[in-house]
Amino acid sequence: MSKIVFFCIPAHGHTNPTLSVVHELIQRGHAVWYYSYTPFREKIERLGATFIACDDYDTEQKLTPKDAARIGKDLALSTRVLVDTTLALDDMVCQTMQELKPDCIVADSMAVWGKAIALKLGIPFVSSTTTFAFNQHSAKIMRQSIPQMLGMILSMPRINQNLKRLQDKGYPVRNILDILQNDNQTNTIVYTSPAFQPCAETFSDRYNFVGPSVRPVTEEIVKTREKLIYISMGTVVNNSLRFYRKCILAFADIEYQVILSVGNSIAVKDLGAIPDNITVKNFVDQIAVLHKADVFLSHCGMNSVNESLYYQVPLVMYPQTTEQAGVAARVAQLGAGIYLKKSTPHSIRTAVEQVLHTPSYRENAIAISEGFQQCSGAKGAAEQIIAQCKEQ
Repeated sequence: MSKIVFFCIPAHGHTNPTLSVVHELIQRGHAVWYYSYTPFREKIERLGATFIACDDYDTEQKLTPKDAARIGKDLALSTRVLVDTTLALDDMVCQTMQELKPDCIVADSMAVWGKAIALKLGIPFVSSTTTFAFNQHSAKIMRQSIPQMLGMILSMPRINQNLKRLQDKGYPVRNILDILQNDNQTNTIVYTSPAFQPCAETFSDRYNFVGPSVRPVTEEIVKTREKLIYISMGTVVNNSLRFYRKCILAFADIEYQVILSVGNSIAVKDLGAIPDNITVKNFVDQIAVLHKADVFLSHCGMNSVNESLYYQVPLVMYPQTTEQAGVAARVAQLGAGIYLKKSTPHSIRTAVEQVLHTPSYRENAIAISEGFQQCSGAKGAAEQIIAQCKEQ
């Protein structure tokens, strides 16, 4: 039996793909400890893993609302938060790792403290990447604007100051790239297919493209009309009251069934009168809806896009962050969706109808889905982790 430790950030899209891997490892007789956050405790413990709370150490959860909104756009701020969290966890994690003596650490690509601890203590490491894998080739899909590039250049002195804080505590971090990406010698699990991953051929065989981790349908959604449109802006950047109102105007009292998920930042009553063909909820079972949907108007979070394409649903894409823009760009390249260029009711309806009435979008979504089905999934991911345990 091997002892395996997981680290993750407090995000559903980063945690959920790992759960089937944890389940597979435990079913094979291995013991798993999972450093995470209280909202995920029940899910993790249900699998038989030992949950360890990181809530008291996480810097991002203590940010002001204004800073929290900047976190995905300001590299210097993001670096400071990552370094603060790593150093806050340092004593506790180093002590427990030395007592536990794990055979392997598996850390989300954004939970850099997991990777940093593994490097510091010389423990075999596997990166869990729920976005696309990045190197100099695939990063081109995440084209930055001139203001973004200028902002990054100007922020480098602050970034380097924070990296020195890690170096002073014994972490072998040379530059920001050590945090943002893995090299070709790092064992990396990527939750997408080689066909969907940009520039997959440029990564070494240590990168294992296992496909998305998508749970089976467990709830039945009744499809009341011939076409079902699903709209969601995800669970993070979803305080979009004006946008949701425009969506309601776009599809009010027409022949489509519409399911709109608005998250927990908005009260449904604030949207006003809801037409009979539109269902609005704070949360829905996204898998159940996508199993029946014909088009998905999405923010293009990686997890949502994977689930949509897994169930062969083409997309209308309205990304809100740089990461989401990169995912949207890949979907557009492969012809499985189009961008929503303007957020007016007319533009929303026109874009959705273009996808609904152009067969190639669904055909391309089906092709991507077939590629997902051919991947090794949780079993392949578990085998890669176990192999690192055996090498120790």
